[in-house]
Amino acid sequence: MALTNMQVYNDEIIGNTIELLGQKIDMFNAASGGSVLLNAATFRGDFSKESFFNQIASAQRRVDRYAANTTQASTALTQGEMVGVKVAGGFGPVIFEPAQMTYLQQNPGAAITAIASGFADALLADQLNTAVGCAVAAVENVAALVNDVSGSAGVTQGGLNNSHRKFGDMSSILSADIMTGDVYHRLVAEAITNGNRLFLSTNVQVVDILGKLVVISDIPALYEAGTPNKDKVLSVTSGGIIVDNSSDIVSNMETSNGNKRIETTWQADYTFGVKLKGYAWDVANGGASPTDAELFTGTNWDKAVAENKHTLGTLLVGSADV
Repeated sequence: MALTNMQVYNDEIIGNTIELLGQKIDMFNAASGGSVLLNAATFRGDFSKESFFNQIASAQRRVDRYAANTTQASTALTQGEMVGVKVAGGFGPVIFEPAQMTYLQQNPGAAITAIASGFADALLADQLNTAVGCAVAAVENVAALVNDVSGSAGVTQGGLNNSHRKFGDMSSILSADIMTGDVYHRLVAEAITNGNRLFLSTNVQVVDILGKLVVISDIPALYEAGTPNKDKVLSVTSGGIIVDNSSDIVSNMETSNGNKRIETTWQADYTFGVKLKGYAWDVANGGASPTDAELFTGTNWDKAVAENKHTLGTLLVGSADV
């Protein structure tokens, strides 16, 4: 198999990967109600920053028309900043022996689709696992947004309702609950029905429960081993979690000599951005190109808004041992 053929093959893999990833993104965004928003928008550098005007509700006051007309202190109009961070990842190297892959020239389309689909699934899973892990860490760091019943109870419909209750009169903007498959089936056993599947991609499923979307995926951050073991359910507003820069993929395929058989390797590097509604990545503490440990540290995500209801959502923590 000539190197030129392998290079064409590599280009076709990347083209199909980006296309398939785009298709999965569109399907996921529509099915999840935009709670976890995946897009291909790009940004330069390590961080994305967005300024906003802070609320000025404190400027409202009661007036006594019969009192003396004295000086009133002013309320300053200030701005806050939400900061997202770019995350780097890699895939491979994957090693092939060209002599064992001559079938690709007979039917390269099927092989290209299979490899591209597998890479797109792996990339989508990494984006979701990372973004949800960041969101869990950020919300868990704000005690007022967490309903932790793990000391005495597991995840229940009542517990989930009390988690939504953290948003008070704005609880209706919580559009989706993200949970593991085990937690979902325990809620089904509690007679929560209407599980209409809306989206499926290898290890991610979206269903509808009583008018609220439920994203079902065994994301590592939704389970914490310990005493007790803990299940976590993240309730998210529309646009609460944003993953962007998803088309930044660089790959290389090369063939090498020196062994008894010729070998070809394929490898890819990629990045994507993570943004959380109402939070700012702590540039000083978290740094650039963070590791998973840094991303999943709650103190590296600073609450950037004054009102908790203006953040991405709430968290329910229950015992997995009950």
